[in-house]
Amino acid sequence: MTPSVKKYFVCANSSQGFFNLFQENLEGLNQVFILKGGPGAGKSTLMKRIGSYFYDLGYGIDYIYCSSDVESLDGIIIPKLSVAIVDGTAPHIIEPTVPGAIEQYVNLGIAWDIDQLKLHTDEIKALKEIISDNYEILYQEYAKALHIHDEWEEIYINEMDIVKADGFKQLICDTLVNYPKVNREATVKHRFFGASTPTGSVDFIQQLTDSLMKRYFIKGRPGTGKSTLLKAIATKAENLGYDVEIYHCAFDPKSLDMVLIPELSLCFFDSTAPHEYFPTREGDEIIDTYAAMITPGTDEINEPQLTKIATRYKEAVDRGLLGLQAAKEAHEKLEGFYIAATNYEIIEGFYEEIKTKIEQLIP
Repeated sequence: MTPSVKKYFVCANSSQGFFNLFQENLEGLNQVFILKGGPGAGKSTLMKRIGSYFYDLGYGIDYIYCSSDVESLDGIIIPKLSVAIVDGTAPHIIEPTVPGAIEQYVNLGIAWDIDQLKLHTDEIKALKEIISDNYEILYQEYAKALHIHDEWEEIYINEMDIVKADGFKQLICDTLVNYPKVNREATVKHRFFGASTPTGSVDFIQQLTDSLMKRYFIKGRPGTGKSTLLKAIATKAENLGYDVEIYHCAFDPKSLDMVLIPELSLCFFDSTAPHEYFPTREGDEIIDTYAAMITPGTDEINEPQLTKIATRYKEAVDRGLLGLQAAKEAHEKLEGFYIAATNYEIIEGFYEEIKTKIEQLIP
């Protein structure tokens, strides 16, 4: 059988700043290699090589992608071997639970030619300041966008039939999550299926859900109860004893975008922009929260105001994206200094050492 591959994010550049779910995704693992070393030290490449190597040996791999550069990895997990390799540099700092016994630090920075880096001290400092300033712009603009989004939601919330909304939520939980209770404690993982990246919005919905038998596409408008419905579904599944993967909104991590229940081969997800999809196969169904609980004609009556809000929202998001792109451009220049100063023979030695230690975990 072909081993499984999962792709997702555990960190997000959000309206609440940098949001980190790394720690809980490493809970329960027996071995975690935490890579230290700045840009250009080869952390992502090392993790990709390890993932490919053990995938070829028949092991499923979780690939954790970087929200600031979707071509790079923040980590990999090999679930069957209970092991992970992660980028432990800022901003995704990882607190060790049992240093040495579970977490092992690997300092790739020793491969740097420090004397060569010292020649570029001023340039490196200037680039780091540019990166920091542009992330601040990103977070400020996304915070503004969130306030505008709240205005958007308010229009629909004011037109919501609360009795219908509660009844609809209960109906969905009673009929679509109507499964027998299992006698065990559920494991719940919190992640992101997408991210706002320098190239725009990216998501792994199709990859994460492609093998599932049943997919529910939740359609609606801002404020029509999609996240609230997903939270109720997640709670119901957890109370029944089923493991749950909860995927948060990368823009507003307080909201949910998807609940995936692997054992039931089932998922529910917010299928609206920027991650809008439509049924393509048997087992796909639409749940329409707008039609179920919002006063008919709300879109039409409020069209002028909604158009203005949507325009202001997009403008704020686009300004934030420009900040993220500028940060990425400066980061690439910063990487150049470190790449030129890195002895990759030493990095190769770290790769072989980590690979050997993981091989020793194979039963």
